[in-house]
Amino acid sequence: MRTLRAVRECPLALRLLFINQCGIDAGFYLLIPFLATYIGHDLGMSAAVVGLVLGVRNLSQQGMYIIGGTAADRLGPRVVIIAGCALRTVGFTLFSFGNSLPLLLAASGISGLAAALFYPAVRSYVSHESGERKAEAFALLNVFATIGSLVGLLVGSVLYLTDFRICALTAAGLFAALTIAQAFALPAREVTSGHEPIVRELREVLANRRFLCFAFATTGMFVMENQLYMLLPDGAQQVSGWGGAEALLLSAGAVANLLFQFRITRSLEERGGGMRWVGAGIAVIGLGFVPPLLVCDAAPPRSVGEVVPRLLVMVSASLLLYLGGMVAYPPVLGLIPRFGSERLTGTYFGLFYVLSGATAAGGNAVIGWVMDVGERTGRAWLPWVSCLFFGLASGSAVAWLYRTRVLPCPYPGAGTAAEAAAADGVPGAVPDRARLLPGQPRVTDEAADRRRG
Repeated sequence: MRTLRAVRECPLALRLLFINQCGIDAGFYLLIPFLATYIGHDLGMSAAVVGLVLGVRNLSQQGMYIIGGTAADRLGPRVVIIAGCALRTVGFTLFSFGNSLPLLLAASGISGLAAALFYPAVRSYVSHESGERKAEAFALLNVFATIGSLVGLLVGSVLYLTDFRICALTAAGLFAALTIAQAFALPAREVTSGHEPIVRELREVLANRRFLCFAFATTGMFVMENQLYMLLPDGAQQVSGWGGAEALLLSAGAVANLLFQFRITRSLEERGGGMRWVGAGIAVIGLGFVPPLLVCDAAPPRSVGEVVPRLLVMVSASLLLYLGGMVAYPPVLGLIPRFGSERLTGTYFGLFYVLSGATAAGGNAVIGWVMDVGERTGRAWLPWVSCLFFGLASGSAVAWLYRTRVLPCPYPGAGTAAEAAAADGVPGAVPDRARLLPGQPRVTDEAADRRRG
């Protein structure tokens, strides 16, 4: 009820963006989880081709985030969101006809570019509209994304039993509906003036040492998040012998996210601000890799009585990862726009996603190599301990940045975020004017300092 009440209190633009995010994730999970099976099994193509198609999508998405963010700053996020959803419609439609490698590669590249457009644009729009309630707005965005992913997986699982092309056309139709709805309903935002040449603005962002330190300090968070789809499912399947273990882990975490995400974010905002707890949240994500150490060396199960407790151990690991994410992600996203000028909000989001995507790809390669080493040497604990190290190191780095007041948050006697950005040499940094959500009390700068301190 608290979450629904918070949604109703949000401005119309935010409510539309929440629904849009739900639709985006529903469309994604309608199709992408079944793409590898379709290419490898239904079309009979090699594993190398499967990897190539999926790699093109990841590369076009992760590498192009900066384009989407910069475009959102210059053209306005509304235009970029609509363009991204329209491109995703085209890409998913091509998948329905994709029985040749060139067509699959084209569909994959277009779909990845579409995500690179609308993801930073949506977050830029949410940041502008939510004012001082950024963390809570991003928490609600995360809740709607989780709803979309659950709906997409459920519907996609049913449709895939019929025909993959039906999955693709259904997902394309959903994105077409989102494109039309946003074109008519999503309000336009005034584009910030005073832009300089793109290269100069990119240099400005890259010269922001505070931002770069923060981006690299949070790398462990993204490496570990990806283990929900690699290390944890592999470990759960090995200790239980059940192919549906991955769905159980993801479903348990998604339900927890729906029930507790907004409550946790609001509670932390009322207890000194979410950034105070980000380091602890990332450390909790790392601690999620401790429970599997209890069962990772176990022999294959011989009865249901052995399977159930092992699955409970793995579910507890998944819940710890989700809990840490619920603590850390909203304030992290809420902090990104505070590193510099409002006119570069999209660019900051775009570059942050580029860095986190590259980190996640490199981290996956490292963890995959460690998994192979552990299997060859009989040290099944090795990848789990490695992820624990990633989590504790990343959490400690963020906590150190917070304690040393490197992060551009208002501290008692330290001034505003804009002053922190100006101290870092960010030209044109301006104060983030509070825009209150309906029904929320006005908070003075002094009161905000006390609450965040």
